[in-house]
Amino acid sequence: MGQDHIRYDILAQDALRSVIRKVLTEVAATGSLPGDHHFFITFLTGAPGVRISQHLKAKYAEQMTIVVQHQFWELKVTEAQFEIGLSFSDTPEKLVIPFNAIRGFYDPSVNFELEFDVAAVGEEEEESAEITAYPMSPAERPVETDIDGTAKPADEIKKEGGSVISLDSFRKKN
Repeated sequence: MGQDHIRYDILAQDALRSVIRKVLTEVAATGSLPGDHHFFITFLTGAPGVRISQHLKAKYAEQMTIVVQHQFWELKVTEAQFEIGLSFSDTPEKLVIPFNAIRGFYDPSVNFELEFDVAAVGEEEEESAEITAYPMSPAERPVETDIDGTAKPADEIKKEGGSVISLDSFRKKN
């Protein structure tokens, strides 16, 4: 197989991250989520540009999942990141999350999910990326849903089923 000098894997990830950026931009403009929509956003806490309190960093050393639903404030979206205010055990916190730090985005109201292959801090970046976007049945939805925007560790949010398809499987083989 020839070398991918264009890096379609990176272009595809950037395009899918723009979906998250657009959705969050619309929520920021209106100040609320439409209908029953709510989001689980998993990100690497040690990724460059992530800003969270030392308390949250100590509790979620590698990654964490936030729930954006009823109680959030000061959502600001830029080209590269978003800022959001959430409550953690009745303590208000401001988080700054670059889009490149996001590992997953899930809207259970419509069974929409995106997963990104993001190298953890200290890991070498793999040459190929894996991206998924597939519907999940109600039985496969996360078992814990906090309606107040409280974060849960990603390993507490169980996802079963579905499959991850490597972009390499779509590349033309010589």
